[in-house]
Amino acid sequence: MVHGEEKRPKPHEEEASEAWLLPYSDLMTLLLALFICLFAISQTDETKLTQMAQAFSSAFNLGGPSFFSGAGPASTSSRDYLSDEDGGAEAYLAENNQLEAVKRSLDQYIEQNELNEDLSTALTEDGLMIRIKEKALFPSGSADLVPGVQRIGPAIAALIAPIPQRILISGHTDDVPISNAQFPSNWELSSARALNFMKYILAQDSRMNPARFSALGCSQYRPIADNVTEEGRTQNRRVEVLIERAVHLDKSAMQSIR
Repeated sequence: MVHGEEKRPKPHEEEASEAWLLPYSDLMTLLLALFICLFAISQTDETKLTQMAQAFSSAFNLGGPSFFSGAGPASTSSRDYLSDEDGGAEAYLAENNQLEAVKRSLDQYIEQNELNEDLSTALTEDGLMIRIKEKALFPSGSADLVPGVQRIGPAIAALIAPIPQRILISGHTDDVPISNAQFPSNWELSSARALNFMKYILAQDSRMNPARFSALGCSQYRPIADNVTEEGRTQNRRVEVLIERAVHLDKSAMQSIR
């Protein structure tokens, strides 16, 4: 080395940055969550899917709207499945007592007015089901209400007007095809019947909130009896009014009250 020449420092060698690891790990985590969610959607166990959606919402939601909040079949997206810790059993029993009281009142009305052949009630896991046979509401092959609806409609309206639950009105037919200018198929007939009866119910009481109601045409595809006999076809030609439960329990809570 030449005397007096200053010693030059070695060139600085930058170490490879590891900053890319953080976004990469986040991306892998999100992709994993997405694939698990897609796999769950393909399964038929709706309860497990709902629970999984709630779990991912808790894990990945940072305060804003969650991607997973809408996951799951549309039929259950509005349901909240409560546990014992949430007071679910108490709320379920309270609503059940309310629906039983409505059922008793309607059963008493049916008995007093000799409507047993036309009207029936049943308390199910979905809610309080009210079944009305075709002949009590419509002429054969028609969606025009008969005068006899006045024996049934106002009584049902008076019972459901003060309660907050959602109301689903569905029309059903037998499997005998219908095809005319007004109703090309049983789909149109059952839908028109459900809609017309819903409108009639809404008009009976000013307390009715239309947002609580929906109408559904099911054609012949949800029979409650065999269509082979005339008796069975008569049972299938019906309108159903379902007072839907607002409180739903998870499996553990349901077992605790049984």
